Amino acid sequence: MDAIVVGIDVSKDRLDVAVRPSGEMFVVRRDAEGLDALIARLTPLAPAAVAVEATGGYETVVAASLAAAGLAVVVVNPAQVRSFAQALGKRAKTDPLDAGVIAHFVAATKPQIRPLPDQETRFLADLVARRRQIVAMIVAERQRQKRLTNKRLQKSIARLIAALQKELSSLETEIDESVRGSPAWRDKENLLASVPGIGKVIARTLIAELPELGSLDRRKVAALVGLAPWTRQSGKWKGKSCIGGGRASVRANLFLGAMAAARHNPDLKAFRDRLLQAGKPKLVALVATARKLLTILNAIIREQQPWRSQTA
Repeated sequence: MDAIVVGIDVSKDRLDVAVRPSGEMFVVRRDAEGLDALIARLTPLAPAAVAVEATGGYETVVAASLAAAGLAVVVVNPAQVRSFAQALGKRAKTDPLDAGVIAHFVAATKPQIRPLPDQETRFLADLVARRRQIVAMIVAERQRQKRLTNKRLQKSIARLIAALQKELSSLETEIDESVRGSPAWRDKENLLASVPGIGKVIARTLIAELPELGSLDRRKVAALVGLAPWTRQSGKWKGKSCIGGGRASVRANLFLGAMAAARHNPDLKAFRDRLLQAGKPKLVALVATARKLLTILNAIIREQQPWRSQTA
């Protein structure tokens, strides 16, 4: 007998639900009452997986509520689901159809069910993401400040930068209090920051946005971050290997850490230099160094041992 799989298409006000293989479809509102009704309806089915498509944050409360009720929840990538639909020849796009495609996609691909971050970890992830947004706004305003010559506009930008700096300072204090207030996070930050090239910002980004660190092997964690190269070849033609997908914000922070480590971490500097001496392009060497750094960090959290030179 085929396992029961549920696909949920999330929109602002409603949830379209499809149950596979029965073909049952129904709709509930995306509010507390609707979620309670959804849980009451799905729990007796004991589905092998309940798939929710990532839709700009609307899916967060849905996935969290279902997981809290003990259902096996997986958040799926909408681009992958849409490509799957096109492969099936389904060009039409409606919410009920999308829910059915999501269920079909999960039944066919059987993605790994991972536990969702708890409420405190999600809050830390939101704080870290907000800090990243504020930094991006400050950088954008400073770029505008360089281009403009009018004094009144310069003063306007200076006032906005000062306000953003104040907000950034407030966010950093809140992040610091969150991390230092949790013994587990504090120990994790200290372990990560023991690696030369890893500062507080990168360590806290990893804690908030890569909670699986230390629980996966090096290949799986590299794939999760989007640092695992994938090969392109057909017959005698062989293209360049590429990276992509995964958690872009974590990958960007690891690139920054790799650049710092290539200057201040003797082992990773030697690793990067060997690649350059072998004729590898600088970007390829940077990606490999970031992947090596991630492998080291993963081992440090798994073994609960701080950085030692031989760790690399």
